Amino acid sequence: MENIKIQIQETNNNSIIKFVSNTILINGGSFEFNNIDEAKSSPLAQQLFYLPFVKKVFVTANFIAIQRFDIVEWSDVQEEVREQIEAYVNSGNSVITEQEAKKDAIEVYAEVTPNPAVMKFGSNKALTQTDVELKNIEEASKSSPLAQALFSFPFVKEVFISENYISVSKYDVVEWNEVYQEIRTFIRQYLQDGKTIISNLPVEEKKTEVKTVKTENLDETSTKIIEILDEYIKPAVASDGGNIAFHDYNSETKKVSVILQGACSGCPSSTITLKNGIETMLKEMLPNQINEVIAING
Repeated sequence: MENIKIQIQETNNNSIIKFVSNTILINGGSFEFNNIDEAKSSPLAQQLFYLPFVKKVFVTANFIAIQRFDIVEWSDVQEEVREQIEAYVNSGNSVITEQEAKKDAIEVYAEVTPNPAVMKFGSNKALTQTDVELKNIEEASKSSPLAQALFSFPFVKEVFISENYISVSKYDVVEWNEVYQEIRTFIRQYLQDGKTIISNLPVEEKKTEVKTVKTENLDETSTKIIEILDEYIKPAVASDGGNIAFHDYNSETKKVSVILQGACSGCPSSTITLKNGIETMLKEMLPNQINEVIAING
């Protein structure tokens, strides 16, 4: 079994810090615990509450976030906490106990997207904290049993899994009105059964980088671009079943490169969206700093 590594990641709230795993900790969903009594379903969270400075614990698919009381600074204790979490998960202990995992009523709804080849299937269940894009069944077999199962439908071309929705791209052999109900029912039953959504984060994803960019290593303009994308553009793109991620900014040519995923990837209207929407907004909000916005994968 591969040794699990835990990395420290700061957040915008200086009282909260993330301890990010290089592998999946729990099968989808997210949990928030305010005290040790609430944390009965998480032996790890209960253990963390014995630390006197721990105020809240958040458990997600691939990270543990902790909010501290003001009696200490994270710089004084974060390495000790990281080592404790890493030792715990490598011991094979459960992060969330199965008997406490509630079988809530799960709803899955289908939505059309601007891309006629892609249908968005939204859910009231949290699916992942890290966006995952699978181009074929070989990629899916290494990281997402859910995506692998979806590829068993002969018309499924690509699968994109985000926080609370799945975008499915199809081949032209069928129309969505013929098959979307079958896919919706399949996903709902899969989630209701509590089956594994993502088993490992795909290595291939790192090549086309949909990563959290460390803003401290970027110039001021790049940082502002990321903030605008996150606040104004990503929510609108996600509502259409897609995702957009900052790739780089060239200060000499004033060109912004982004990555499009899900329904946005290969969408006939994506060029119009880039030019009339994203590019226009960035030019207005960052005058004289942006000449062009391009998608490096579409």
